[in-house]
Amino acid sequence: MGASPPHASRGAVTLSLCFLIALLEGFDIQAIGVAAPLLIPDLGLSPAQAGVVFGAGMAGLVCGALAGGWMADRTGRKPLLMMAVGVFGLFTLATLVAGGPLSLGLYRFLAGVGLGAAMPTLVAIALEIAPPDRRTRTTTMMFSGMPAGGALAALFAAGFLERFGWHSIFLVGGVLPLLLLPAMAWLMPDSRTAAAGGARRPGSAQALFGEGRLLVTLLAWFTFGLTLLVLYLLLNWLPSLVAAKGLGGTGGAGAAFAFNVGSVLGCWIIGALVDRLGPRLPIIAAYPALALSLFGLAWADSLPPVVVLAGLGGFFLLGAQYSLYGVIPLYYPAPARGLATGASIAAGRLGSIGGPLMAGLLLGQGWGPTAVAMAMVPVVLSAGVAAAVMTLRGRYASD
Repeated sequence: MGASPPHASRGAVTLSLCFLIALLEGFDIQAIGVAAPLLIPDLGLSPAQAGVVFGAGMAGLVCGALAGGWMADRTGRKPLLMMAVGVFGLFTLATLVAGGPLSLGLYRFLAGVGLGAAMPTLVAIALEIAPPDRRTRTTTMMFSGMPAGGALAALFAAGFLERFGWHSIFLVGGVLPLLLLPAMAWLMPDSRTAAAGGARRPGSAQALFGEGRLLVTLLAWFTFGLTLLVLYLLLNWLPSLVAAKGLGGTGGAGAAFAFNVGSVLGCWIIGALVDRLGPRLPIIAAYPALALSLFGLAWADSLPPVVVLAGLGGFFLLGAQYSLYGVIPLYYPAPARGLATGASIAAGRLGSIGGPLMAGLLLGQGWGPTAVAMAMVPVVLSAGVAAAVMTLRGRYASD
């Protein structure tokens, strides 16, 4: 029988594996966006059809997040996470044989189910292994793998996509998760929540809305919905929008890379500030800063300011979003945190469906990249107001 990692290092091993899973998720999610300038004309997709395909992946994320959040409170983390990783790896590979919008949308939907199921499970693991004073940092450090994976996808696109075609990025994005499964089976310990061990678990409605949590729950869903609308519009359409400014496909890949690098830095810095100062000031300040970044990005017309502003947009957007992943579960009783996280992520994914669809429809009606980016500014400010009220009114539940 293989030896388990020493107890003192189990948390580090688990966090490293979760970071790699998040990195591969980020690579897969970004892949469709950076491949779009080649994939869309090759498959003959209209802007509206491309928006539907992007939205199909987000619809899968909604279904996966709901199912994964519910299961995360009831089953061992390890088998659930391995199943999710296997599903998104297999159906990312299936993208290689897509012949049109219907098959492509179906494969992206099923890959999204796996991606969505993994996310609340990763949050639950982070809350289990982190000391109480480092929960947000641990969560954001783990989820910083997603923009790091997105940056790798952008680098891959810049270096290899023109040479090997759009299929190559989905080949890499599908094979690597499957190769990670043996390491997960050997190195990752299984765990269950205390509730799974026999403690009384509140009903779903009571957990989400009882004991004064109605307002916090609705505000969390609203904040996630609007934030992810902007996030997934940018993840899917940023390269195309920058290319439409006359900066070419290389400029679009550069902006996507800067967005993701800024996102990693934002995760680390804003997450650390939330642990040190509490969630109110860092998260509330991030949203108006994001709105200013998007305003500047809308009007920038040369590559250096586009790259800098894309990086700032990623810094504030993902820094706030992933810090909320670490904060929101703490408003709920421990036996229901997987459910609460999954429900919030699923609500956010409704916005993530709307973002790509909105961009496709606006571009199809003749809107330019400046107008599309400007349309996101009031959305960001609305999310910021909701986040401000939520963090001011919310109270952490006891563990």
